[in-house]
Amino acid sequence: MKRKLFGLLTMLVCLSLAGYSQSRISGTSYKTAVGLRVDLGDGSTGVGFNVKHFFTPTGAVDASLLFFEGDLVGLGAEYQYNASIPNAPGLKWYAGLGPQIIFGDNDTGFGIRPALGMEYKIPNVPLNFGFDWRPLFLLSPDTDTQPARFGLSFRYAF
Repeated sequence: MKRKLFGLLTMLVCLSLAGYSQSRISGTSYKTAVGLRVDLGDGSTGVGFNVKHFFTPTGAVDASLLFFEGDLVGLGAEYQYNASIPNAPGLKWYAGLGPQIIFGDNDTGFGIRPALGMEYKIPNVPLNFGFDWRPLFLLSPDTDTQPARFGLSFRYAF
């Protein structure tokens, strides 16, 4: 488990360095943000790694590797459309959708997760915070809906 976490952190650092150089070229407020996500609401709480990377000024992928109570691990990514809020520098809203995989005790679940939220990038400081509503629709092995799920993200942005 420690080797997997070390490998993940190494990959995130490499992506971070690549994103840093690209953000300086494009002039955006940030290109990539790496940090922590807390997934909470009905059911168990998950905590883990989060990375958000912009491919266009409005299009980003937000990916997470979360560890939940009860030896569950969640892996997911959403494509997100992002837009600035007028007269609010650093504040954006976003909407997204993407697949989720939940690994547990001899069981794997697949689902889809929409996300609707807001994020704030502190001007002249490399910190980014996000809050979103993240309902989960499990499709297999059984169908289930968890509408009261929320995410908090704390990231280093560059």
